[in-house]
Amino acid sequence: MDSYHNHTTFSDGKAEVADMVRAAEYAGLGEVGISDHLTVHPEGKAFRWAMPAARLGEYCAEVRGAAAGIPVRLGIEADYFPDTVEQTRGLLSRHPFDFVIGSVHFADGFLFDESRQRWAELTPDECAAKWRLYWERVAGLARSRAFDVMGHLDLPKKFGFWMRGAGLGPALAALDALAEAGMALELNTSGWHQPCREPYPSLELLREACRRGIPVIVSADAHGPEDVVRGFADAAALARQAGYTQTARYEGRRRSLVRLG
Repeated sequence: MDSYHNHTTFSDGKAEVADMVRAAEYAGLGEVGISDHLTVHPEGKAFRWAMPAARLGEYCAEVRGAAAGIPVRLGIEADYFPDTVEQTRGLLSRHPFDFVIGSVHFADGFLFDESRQRWAELTPDECAAKWRLYWERVAGLARSRAFDVMGHLDLPKKFGFWMRGAGLGPALAALDALAEAGMALELNTSGWHQPCREPYPSLELLREACRRGIPVIVSADAHGPEDVVRGFADAAALARQAGYTQTARYEGRRRSLVRLG
């Protein structure tokens, strides 16, 4: 298997690029990707957990220069905002990325994974509205055609505030948009270690993704070497349960499929 969603000290990771690559090689992975955060906020806000755009050149050079016995893929996890997606696309086009993970952390000033308290203050109707807004943003991300892989789908469940009131329809519409865009979907194991106690996305949504022919990538969303393959065995079993037999790889933003390890 491979591990593509890994963060370093260029954003909110705890280890250098070389440390993360070494951990992946030691774990016996086929390939490793580095994908630090890039957030082009509509109001120009900077976040301590995101890499400044001014460091993109340095970041790309360090990842490209990482020596390893396995392929090292240059990636990025870029936030989607309708108002800045073209600016984000322009930044990405200047660098030789192998893959781009698109994520929805924000919508209309609400940060979905910031704190439990923000969700607890919402009424059930407001909670459902946030979920519907999230799915609208995911569909917009897909339609932008700026990204290769959808990051941690159904992220708003992180603190245990489920999408019951929003219904399944908006989620399925978002999956339809991802399929039409030819994007892959990550099965992100980090959710098992959050209050929701399940990966992103849920088995139900993973099955729906498989039915639509959306390729999958198993990811740990690692922020330290110890987490590069965290939950991979369980994730592989879940992917098979959903109907998957292959996983996606990327090079030069071109996708190939290999057997699910």
